[in-house]
Amino acid sequence: MSRTSTRRGRPGRRGAALAAALLVLVTLPAASTADGAGGADQDRAPTDTVQGRAPADNVILLIGDGMGDAEITAARDYSVGAAGRLALDTLDTSGRRTTFSVDERGRPVYVTDSAADATAWATGRRTVNGRVSKTPGTNRPLPTLLEKARRHGYATGSVTTASVSDATPAALTAHVTDRSCKGPAGMAECPADTRAAGGAGSVVEQTVAARPDVLLGGGADHFAQTVTDGPYRGRTVLEQARAAGYQVVRDRAELTAARTDRPVLGLFAPDYLPVEWTGTPAAPGGTAPQRCAVHNPARPAGTPTLAKSTRAALGQLTARRDRATGKGFFLQVEGASIDDRAHEADPCGQIGETVAFDRAVAVALAYAGHHPRTLVIVTADHGHATQILPEGARSAGLSSTLVTDEGGRMLLGYATAGPGGTQEHTGVTVPVAARGPLAHRVLGLRENTELFGTVCAALGLR
Repeated sequence: MSRTSTRRGRPGRRGAALAAALLVLVTLPAASTADGAGGADQDRAPTDTVQGRAPADNVILLIGDGMGDAEITAARDYSVGAAGRLALDTLDTSGRRTTFSVDERGRPVYVTDSAADATAWATGRRTVNGRVSKTPGTNRPLPTLLEKARRHGYATGSVTTASVSDATPAALTAHVTDRSCKGPAGMAECPADTRAAGGAGSVVEQTVAARPDVLLGGGADHFAQTVTDGPYRGRTVLEQARAAGYQVVRDRAELTAARTDRPVLGLFAPDYLPVEWTGTPAAPGGTAPQRCAVHNPARPAGTPTLAKSTRAALGQLTARRDRATGKGFFLQVEGASIDDRAHEADPCGQIGETVAFDRAVAVALAYAGHHPRTLVIVTADHGHATQILPEGARSAGLSSTLVTDEGGRMLLGYATAGPGGTQEHTGVTVPVAARGPLAHRVLGLRENTELFGTVCAALGLR
C-alpha cells in the first residue's frame, strides 16, 4: 500500500479543513454493492473525466492466472532473492481483491475458477464457476470491457499464453454457458449457445465476430474446427477470421513483420503455449535439491515470449490510436500457465511462467513511462495451492526443494491433492497494484467486480 506522510505542525482550521476535504476527494473508494451477482461501479458513468476527456488514453490489464501471494513470493525468492524486487513489486499503489464467485441464486461460492473471476472484472458482475460473461441465474450475456471499449472507439487487444479461447481471454470476447465450449466441435455443454439454437456459437466464433485488433496466444486447434451453422457453415473458424480481415501469424518472425493496418491473429500453439522452464515435479517425501532448467526443449524456437507478444501488441495498438479523438486502447495480458503448472505441482514450470509474466509487466511499465496517460493494473484471478515451507518440514502432500539464484534452499509444498491428483485453487484475496490515472482506485480491499468500474472510469466508458 502507498504511504501517506504526516506533519507535526498545527495548521489553521481553514487549512486543515481544506486538506481533509482534498484527502477525501482523492482517496474516496468507489461505491460497492452487497448484491452477490452484482459489483461496484457496474454501470456507473465515469466521474473523473475532465473537460470531456477521459482520465486515461490507454489501459493495460495484466492477469497472472493462479498468481497468489505464495506464487509471487516463490518466484521472487528463486529469481531475484528474498530481498529483491520483481517488476510487479514496483507498483507502489496496491491493495487486495476478493475472488469469490456465486451460485445460480447469487449466494457466495468461496473458491472461484478462472471463468467466473474473469467475468467479474470483464463485466462487473459475478457469475457461477465455469460460465463466461453470462448472468448466474438467467444465463444472459453481459456487456464486456472489450465490447464497450470498441463501441467507444478504442483499439482493443488480448494476449495470453493459453488458447485465445480459454476462460480468461474468452471473458472479454464471448458469452457461453460453459468455458469448455471453445470451438464448434465442443458445444456439448452449451446447447443454447449453438448457432442452430439461435445462439452466437462457440468462443472462437464469437471472438472473431468481436474483432479485437490484436489477439495473440495459442488455440490453433480450435480455429481449425469447422463451423456447423450460420453464414460460415462448412468453413473453418480460421477461414472466418481471414474473411474478417485478420492476418494470421504463427511465430515470432511473422509477428514482428505483421502489418499495422489490419487486425492480427497470432496462433503460436495448438492449445497452450509450451512453458519456458522445466524441472522435476513435486513428489511425496520431496525431491532432491534442484535448479530449474530455463530452456524447454519442447518449446519451438520461434515461439514468442509473453513479453515479446505484449510488446508487439502495444506497437500494433499504438499504431491504431485515433488521432482525431486521442483515444488509445484497452489491452489485457494473461500469464496463464502459472495456474496450469501449479495444478500439476510443477514448481519450476510455475516459477518460470511467473517470471515470464513479470517480464511482460516490465514491458507494460516501460510503455507507460513513455505514455503517461496509461493506466497499468496488475492482479491475479485467484490464489493457488503453493506453500513455502521450512526447509526441514515434511509435507503431508507433495513437495520439492529448489536451489535459488542466491544459493538458498526453498521447500515448496502442494497438499490439496495426492499423487496423480490435480492441485486446487484457493479462496484467498489476491494482490492488485496499479500505476497511472486512477491508480488510487485499487487501494484497500476491493471487490473483484470493481476493476470493471475502474477501467470504465479510466477510459470514459458508459
